[in-house]
Amino acid sequence: VQLVESGGGVVQAGGALTLSCGASGSMFRINVLGWYRQAPGEQREVVARMDSYGRTYYVDSVKGRFTISRDYAKNTVSLQMSSLKPEDTAVYYCHYDDANNDKYWGQGTQVTVSS
Repeated sequence: VQLVESGGGVVQAGGALTLSCGASGSMFRINVLGWYRQAPGEQREVVARMDSYGRTYYVDSVKGRFTISRDYAKNTVSLQMSSLKPEDTAVYYCHYDDANNDKYWGQGTQVTVSS
């Protein structure tokens, strides 16, 4: 599975950005696509995930500000981010995993929120 992210950039605090990730290759029908992030000096953390059934998970720090969505026909996953804060600054990674325990990462896209 190949994952290609787009949509990162620099935005002022309070602004919005949308990240997109296109997935291609052999994907198991039961899978999870999601977004993780890693800030400098920090561990990578899950931001939001969405499975094949439409169930979602958000880390507490982004609830009410970020929305994950999937286009199952196009095999894409998006992350709409609003009310961005400087602490959201990180490299954001698209992630895939499935019921066969296969896992893949995208190359990452930088999001910088200036105060």
